[in-house]
Amino acid sequence: MQESSDRTETHSLRGATDRPALLTIRDVVEETEPLATPELDEYLNPSVLEVSLDDGLCEADEARIDVQWTTRDDYKFHYSDSEAVNLRWGKHPHGGNYIQTSGFEHYHPPPDASSDPAEVEESCIMQSPEELVTRAVLKLWRVAYHTDSYEPLNAGRNPP
Repeated sequence: MQESSDRTETHSLRGATDRPALLTIRDVVEETEPLATPELDEYLNPSVLEVSLDDGLCEADEARIDVQWTTRDDYKFHYSDSEAVNLRWGKHPHGGNYIQTSGFEHYHPPPDASSDPAEVEESCIMQSPEELVTRAVLKLWRVAYHTDSYEPLNAGRNPP
């Protein structure tokens, strides 16, 4: 019966928010990224981890990464910045609409994190544990930050 429910939930995260996973992600961000300040939207019953960045990519003065993680290990890491640039790494069902992806892992490229099936790419992040996914996202962001380019954001090898 669960399988039929999954089929109706295309393009959405499955499962409840995983608070322990968000706390782990918060800890990894605090330990590894000096430009970031992570904070749960609600401490006891969070829905998102908001990661404020003191600087953004390319021309952006500030940025943010909103992280959602579920008990079924579905996730979204959504970057947005002061220049209205958006991009997203995700792992969740998409109804097979993203023709360039073979699994649930996918990447919505900048500048607008398009959901156009022809633009969504397979993600270079294929790991599942929240700690490894977080480290990969932070590494990809940091490389893009230092090169002043969006190109490295999905160019890593697994794991990046």
